Amino acid sequence: MASTDGLVPITRAYLASYYDKYPFSPLSDDVSRISSQIRSSANDLLNHLPPTQDESLLVHEADREPPHKIDENMWKNREHMEETLFLLETSNWPAVLQQQSTPDDVEFATVFSQLKDKIQNTLKILEFFQHKNSDRVFDTVMTYMPQDFRGTLIRQQRERSERNKQAEVDALVNSGGSIRDRYALLWKQQMERRRQLAQLGSATGVYKTLVKYLVGVPQVLLDFLQQINDDDGPMEEQRQRYGPPLYSLTTMVISIRLFLLVLWGRFDAGNSKRQQVAVLEKAIDVYTSEFERFIKFMGEVFANSPFLVSAEVAGALEAGKGDDYKEISVPAGRTHEVSLIVDSVNSYIAWDFSLVQGKMNMDIGFSVEFTNSSGEKSLILPYRRYESDQGNFCTCMVGNYKLSWDNSYSTFFKKMLRYKVDCIPPVVEPVQSVTEE
Repeated sequence: MASTDGLVPITRAYLASYYDKYPFSPLSDDVSRISSQIRSSANDLLNHLPPTQDESLLVHEADREPPHKIDENMWKNREHMEETLFLLETSNWPAVLQQQSTPDDVEFATVFSQLKDKIQNTLKILEFFQHKNSDRVFDTVMTYMPQDFRGTLIRQQRERSERNKQAEVDALVNSGGSIRDRYALLWKQQMERRRQLAQLGSATGVYKTLVKYLVGVPQVLLDFLQQINDDDGPMEEQRQRYGPPLYSLTTMVISIRLFLLVLWGRFDAGNSKRQQVAVLEKAIDVYTSEFERFIKFMGEVFANSPFLVSAEVAGALEAGKGDDYKEISVPAGRTHEVSLIVDSVNSYIAWDFSLVQGKMNMDIGFSVEFTNSSGEKSLILPYRRYESDQGNFCTCMVGNYKLSWDNSYSTFFKKMLRYKVDCIPPVVEPVQSVTEE
């Protein structure tokens, strides 16, 4: 467990000074120029034929301002890249293009296949960036967590939550959900992750019980989790600093998708196909190259950005520390016992202990025993002698669990035992109310 002594959560002022070291080179002027050009080309096509319902919805989205949040823009770019890839599938080409009855159509087919490969590559880079950044944040948080059963429980909770989220996405896809539906669900899940972090930091909701029992989690880390995404918190500096170029790229990818959608509906309605394809080709070239440059840059910024800094650097003096381990002397010939009453199955019994180093402290016996309501006893963990140990198990029965440290085999020497024991009730995923739905 990394020490948090003297540390406080990053502040917006700190991030401002940190970001000064990472100026982003402005996007190419081609981004705004070609975005306007391709949008104008889409409008020209729409003048030839009124928009369909799908086209009208996309026009409305293209006319709106991009989202304010950095991560929401990332998801928006992913969504529209996937939608564009869907349109570039051969089966979705206009019938006249699928037939490839003219040399021009054969050439266009080759261009569209190449454009599809470019977008596919950019999409993979974005997916990798999001996955890597999510793991980095979680792993960094975990370095400040106690490196015992408490950290294990948080990891298990995260893994279970992610499996549930993936199952939810799979069910939507299998039921025929659209790309738009899937990304609406993915963003909803992303916001749920944010709420869970805030709940962990403020000890509310699903994590209230965990935080209550996981004493030893640094308060400074909980403060960070609670404050990081506040509207005027540290991330607002990131949004103001790096949001504008990303907003321009979001606008561009929506315009590209809009143009391709209306082009497909009017592909055989005019004689300017070569010019239209050239505009699309240039737009995708600029978008993919600039988006990949932006993602690479942000990856470097995130990789070096700390979560916690010294109080002196942040200009504040507030750091938390927690440790509820107990120390007890177990006399020679005696046993120390801790009994836990478990009212719910699937609770966790967890322990962490060691002998305080001394001249004659070698080891101590340890075992766990269960007694049901009828007084019947069963051995959960057989007796064994340890210098130290940490572990946990999930209960399958309610009743009394007794943890015993045995020094009865010692004739002369007491043992100084430092230990922590927790009984952690089941953690249940929050159930959304009808109002929330």
